[in-house]
Amino acid sequence: MTPETVLTIGQQAIEMTLMISAPLLLTALVIGLVVSIFQAATQINEMTLSFIPKLLGIFLVLIFAGSWMINMMVDYIQRLFGNIPWLVG
Repeated sequence: MTPETVLTIGQQAIEMTLMISAPLLLTALVIGLVVSIFQAATQINEMTLSFIPKLLGIFLVLIFAGSWMINMMVDYIQRLFGNIPWLVG
C-alpha cells in the first residue's frame, strides 16, 4: 500500500464524516442561533433553554435524513471492503 493510497482513503473518510455530520451540525447551529437571538431579545439568560429545541431538531433531521446517512455509510464501507484485495496485494 502506497502513501498516496493511504492519503486517499483518509481523505475519503474525512469527506464522508463531514457529509454525514453536516446536516446535524447545521441544524444545531441554526437552532442555537435562533434561541440565542430570542434570549437576547427577551433578556432570558437560561443556558438550558436551547437544549430541548436542539434535541428535537436533531431528532427530526435524523428521522428525515437518517436513511440517506445510513446509505452513504454502507456504500462507503462496501467500497472500502471491496477494495481490500487491491490495497493489500
